[in-house]
This record gives sequence, C-alpha cells and structure tokens, in this order.
Amino acid sequence: MRHRKGFNHLGRTSSHRKAMLSNMASSLILHKRITTTTAKAKALRVYVEPLITKSKNDSTHSRRVVFSYLQDKEAVSELFREVSPKVADRPGGYTRILKTGNRLGDNADMCIIELVDYNENMLEAKTTKTKTTRRRRGGKKKVEGQETTASTEVKIEEAKSTAAPEIDEKESASTVTEEITDSVSEQVVDTTAVVEETSSDTDASKEVKEDKPPEESENTEDSPEKK
Repeated sequence: MRHRKGFNHLGRTSSHRKAMLSNMASSLILHKRITTTTAKAKALRVYVEPLITKSKNDSTHSRRVVFSYLQDKEAVSELFREVSPKVADRPGGYTRILKTGNRLGDNADMCIIELVDYNENMLEAKTTKTKTTRRRRGGKKKVEGQETTASTEVKIEEAKSTAAPEIDEKESASTVTEEITDSVSEQVVDTTAVVEETSSDTDASKEVKEDKPPEESENTEDSPEKK
C-alpha cells in the first residue's frame, strides 16, 4: 500500500537517495544530458528544476543554497554562468525526458534526460513549424468562410489573368480587321475614281461621235450644190 507515499524512494535510504540525486544533477548541468532509468529521471527532474530557477537570481545567497544541494563548485559555476542566461526567459520546464526503450540486463525502462535549451536540433524544428491556433467549432465555420472567400478571390484573379490574353487577342484581331477595312476602303475609293474617270471619258467620246454625223451630212448635202 502507498499510504502517505508522496514520492519515489527509489529503494534507497534518504542519505543515499540525496547523494545520488546530487551527483546526477551535477552531471546533468555539466554534460547537458545523461542516460538513466525513467524512475530516476523523474525524481531528478523534481530535484534539479528548482535549483535552475534559483540560479536566475545570481546572488551570494542563491549560490550558497544551490551549493548545499549540489556540493560541486564546477557545477555551481556552470549553472550560474552558462545555463541561467539561456533559461532566463523560460518560466519552467527546463528538462526533457526522451524514452529509449528497455535495458537488456533487467529490462528496466531507460531514457535520456536533457536540458531543453541545449538541444539545437529540436529548437530548429520548432522554429520552422508554423503556428497553429485552436478554435472552437463555431470558429471553424468562420475560418472555412474566410477560406472560401479567399479561394473565390483567387479564382477571380486567375480568371482575370487568363482572360487578359484573350482580350489582347481580340484587340489585336480588331486592329487587324480595322487595318484591312481601311485598305479595302482605300482600294474602293481608288477604283471608284478610276471608274468615274473612265465613265467621263466614254461620255465625252459618245458626245463627239454624236456630233460628227450631222457635220458629215451637212458636207454631203453641200457637195451636190457645189457640184
């Protein structure tokens, strides 16, 4: 029964457990990640994160409190000089547990516990991800309506872009037809002028021919008299 059992004792006495967690916390601060069992990692997370929060205030009192838990000068200096500036903007959750499977000997559940701000690969993956917002079902309808309006606007723009070359082709065709009609009208005007000239010439020749026979008749009439 787990009556009043608030944390995992890890099968050790209090002094042994505190010494082990202090050693593991120092190793985590110095190396930024360690491999251990999942039970120990969960106990270490509860042990080390308050110390990292304490390191944000770089004072003599804070250093003494952290040193009382870690008992390692190098780990304390590393925590206050290197780790605390990186986690200054983070409100908590400084560590991450990544499970790696079971151990071969005793089939214990193994994992890697690491400092979040020192895993550069995962930080790059987070920066490349797009931000997504959570909305209720009523909000989804609005979003869908916005998407439909956006899609209709895109379709209208595509239709305009596709219609633009057709309009250009129509305009070019209209200009070509206008040029052809202008040339044809000019040719018609030229032909009408030529026809008018020829008609005037024919009329003049007809008048001349009509005038000539009476003269000949007069001449013929006058000739016997003269004879």
